Amino acid sequence: MGFEVGTFFLLFFAAVAIGLVASLLGLGGGVFMTPLLLLGGFVATQQEAAGTGIAAVLFTGISASIAYYRRRVIDFRVGLLFMPSALAGVFLGGYVASIARSAWLTTAFGVFLLYPMLMMLFGRTPKELRPIARGEATGIRLYALIAVLGLVAGTATKLFGIGGGTVFVPSLVVFLGLDIVTAVATSLFVMIPTALASTVTSRLAGTLHLELAIPLILGIVVGAQIGPRVGSRIPRRRLRQLFSIVLLYAAVNMIVKGLQ
Repeated sequence: MGFEVGTFFLLFFAAVAIGLVASLLGLGGGVFMTPLLLLGGFVATQQEAAGTGIAAVLFTGISASIAYYRRRVIDFRVGLLFMPSALAGVFLGGYVASIARSAWLTTAFGVFLLYPMLMMLFGRTPKELRPIARGEATGIRLYALIAVLGLVAGTATKLFGIGGGTVFVPSLVVFLGLDIVTAVATSLFVMIPTALASTVTSRLAGTLHLELAIPLILGIVVGAQIGPRVGSRIPRRRLRQLFSIVLLYAAVNMIVKGLQ
């Protein structure tokens, strides 16, 4: 029992830190939670790490979407168009996870982590990208982009236990020409059904551990409330660079773990 209580509080306080950092950097937190669960030895496989971590990401999406809804910056039209392909991506990711070796997925996620790591190293996050292509996509181009991007984001959500924002936000800005605040808000809105579907399918597949997910959910909610309050006192560029080192460490270790 002592071990279980200790594990609860360890995950809770780790999630508080993740929620704090995620709220400052504009991330969902999944890029930190999956390595925490896998490299920390709390779960045995990548599928279990992703399936457990996504439950906490779901609550990040709900909380943030409520805030953005009040600011009236969610593009519901784009979000609703994305949902079918994003949900299809979740089920595609579930199929891939069911047939792929855990070692392959661990290596793939380690490689994937290099992307947000490099962004943070140079002091940037998806939330601060500037558009390089302006103008709203229309017609066939719009629907083709939505189908592809939604499928990729949904698949990444299921396979890696992330919210999809690392894929979604830059894509919405660069390819659809949305302003950055609308892109972030819309990405979080789409995250709710995809994270919910991923959570439910993970539970049915037996890869979601509620005893681990609960302290993560509680901690990330608390941390997300603390972040905005202390954000003005922390030099964010240095904070991002510090956590890029953490992500690099996690990426290298996951790649090594997967290749063993």
